[in-house]
Amino acid sequence: MTITAAKPFTVRTALDEHGVKGEFVRKDASWRNWVSRAPGAKFAPEKGRYHLYVAHACPWAHRTVLVRALKGLEDVISITIVHPTWQRTRPEEDEHAGWVFGDPNGEPLRNKDGNGGPFPPAYPDNEPDPFCGAKNIRGIYEKAGDTDGKYSVPILWDKKLNTIVSNESSEIIRMLNSEFNEFAKYKDLDLYPEHLRDAIDTVNDWVYPTINNGVYRCGFAKTQSAYDTAIHELTESFDRIDQILQNQRYIAGDEFTEADVRLFVTLLRFDEVYVVYFKTNTRMVTYTPSILNYLREIYQMPGVKATVNMEQIKAHYYTSHPQLNIYSVVPRGNDFTKLLEQPHDRDLISKKRKLQE
Repeated sequence: MTITAAKPFTVRTALDEHGVKGEFVRKDASWRNWVSRAPGAKFAPEKGRYHLYVAHACPWAHRTVLVRALKGLEDVISITIVHPTWQRTRPEEDEHAGWVFGDPNGEPLRNKDGNGGPFPPAYPDNEPDPFCGAKNIRGIYEKAGDTDGKYSVPILWDKKLNTIVSNESSEIIRMLNSEFNEFAKYKDLDLYPEHLRDAIDTVNDWVYPTINNGVYRCGFAKTQSAYDTAIHELTESFDRIDQILQNQRYIAGDEFTEADVRLFVTLLRFDEVYVVYFKTNTRMVTYTPSILNYLREIYQMPGVKATVNMEQIKAHYYTSHPQLNIYSVVPRGNDFTKLLEQPHDRDLISKKRKLQE
């Protein structure tokens, strides 16, 4: 059963989600159906039935694109990548700005307030909506009868029933990991193995609020006290990650799991975006050898690099929120992905252990 909010609803974005003390409080995703191999399941796994609407920029969407690639599901689940710069979605009705589809033949864009740019009407890989004829992601939600009002990506779309299956990334990646193995090229890869589930869940429980969502808690804080709390927790967790990765290869043990997928997409964006834009400048990946080596190994795994588009990552963050960056000027940065292409030492931990024996 689809979980939706009661009417009437308010159209919003994450920038509108705050508590009474100015702290950023992310609301839960509203579409929480499951693709399942269980007999009689409404959403059964089928080749070609499902489609992902994603943004290169969004770390939550990046999780799904990454697992799709790691499992070899590119020929099973199709994909559309939206434009990175938010635009007004119904300018004649309200002030909402959000994800729009690229239009290769369109006019150059500026930010939602008319500043910045001009930005291309479509970056490479940005395409029009192939199924509903929607101009923006809001249109996809409205096609499905959404009554929640937050038009986020990723969306797992059912082409057969013309509806949204899920917009919760943590659940979509588990579906991709386990429910499509009949069609997957790499069905033996299990990102949520039984023997590591407790460890994975434990890591997720502190990485999500303090790192994945922690960067947003820093960047979207509306009071100094809210920011101070968030940056303190983020810094402690960053150091905890550093200590863990000095002693084991991956964040939940010696096997690559979904916990690494979830951590990678945030740390990938950390230096180029979050340190500057979200004020997470107490630490940097560049100057943390254990974390940098960890990211290099994952980035260089087959299929991972192709899911990373730093140009669109930066374009989104720096051009979509004029209240945070009025003129949408995009910092040049230090070409972090080039740093990730340098050799890594996958045997670093085993060498350290031998020295300790």
